[in-house]
Formats: sequence, C-alpha cells, structure tokens
Amino acid sequence: MRALSIRQPYAELILRGIKTIEYRSRRTRIIGERFYIYAARTPGDTAGFAELGCEPGDPGVPTGKIVGTAIITGCERSNGQYHWHLGGIRRLRRPRRPRRMPQPMWFMPF
Repeated sequence: MRALSIRQPYAELILRGIKTIEYRSRRTRIIGERFYIYAARTPGDTAGFAELGCEPGDPGVPTGKIVGTAIITGCERSNGQYHWHLGGIRRLRRPRRPRRMPQPMWFMPF
C-alpha cells in the first residue's frame, strides 16, 4: 500500500476529521484506493497547531511515522489547485516508522 507524506499539523487535522480536503498542485488518479498517511518530520504551518491546542514536537502529534489511513474519494481542480477529497479515515493504534525512506509525495513505506 502507498503512503502520502503530509506535514503536521495537517495529518492530525485529517485524522480528527477536521480537514477533509488535501490541497495539491497535481491531480491524482488514485481514487478509491486506501493509502497510509505519513506524518512528515518537518512541521508545517504553526497556526494549525494552535487549532489543535498543541505545539510542534508534542507527543500527541507524532512526526516521521505512519499515523493512519484514508481513501481519496474524489479530485477536482479549483483556483489552480487540486482538491483531493478524503474519506474512510482511520487512525493507527500505534504510529509506525516506515522501513523505506519517505518521498515528498507518494512512496512505498513497507
């Protein structure tokens, strides 16, 4: 199964059901297929951490690990970006480190 690299706090926002759309510069054809959510080591926007009530590095917001799975239910273009609609979101009981090196976007973690 593939993994998609997503920076924190966005990965956590997806797992909590707050963020249901992933914005990307490319479209995807991977519709209806379950994929892993990899929380990238490098954090993203700090405003999202405030929304979660935590800070980068907090143990409840892991980085560098596979944290859950999801399904892309649709893809549409709007304002020069592609909106990947996410559904079927599941959090892993315990985050896992991937065996293979993460890539900027899709990669095979195991």
